[in-house]
Amino acid sequence: MERFTERVICIIQRIPSGKVMTYGQIAKCAGSPRGARQVVRILHSMSTNYQLPWHRVINSKGEIGIKSEEGFINQKMMLEGEGIRFTSTNRIDLGVYRFEPDNRDD
Repeated sequence: MERFTERVICIIQRIPSGKVMTYGQIAKCAGSPRGARQVVRILHSMSTNYQLPWHRVINSKGEIGIKSEEGFINQKMMLEGEGIRFTSTNRIDLGVYRFEPDNRDD
């Protein structure tokens, strides 16, 4: 497994309940500031095997990135179940709910 992939998995595993990170933020923390799409692919292909809290990863606007209605509602309900509140436009206030991991080397 590539080092970037290992770091992404580790970062996502550390997102605590009630907090979120963005795809780009995870990519930057993992050492590839332009690797947001890679984070999406890692989440898609490895969430089940590594029991990743995929629902805690959102886009840079504070929005759920899933396009299907069922997927959107599922992710929103999971986040709300952790105490995250959405605005009237279905956004999450990143100033309140963004997780900032420490910079230790994983």
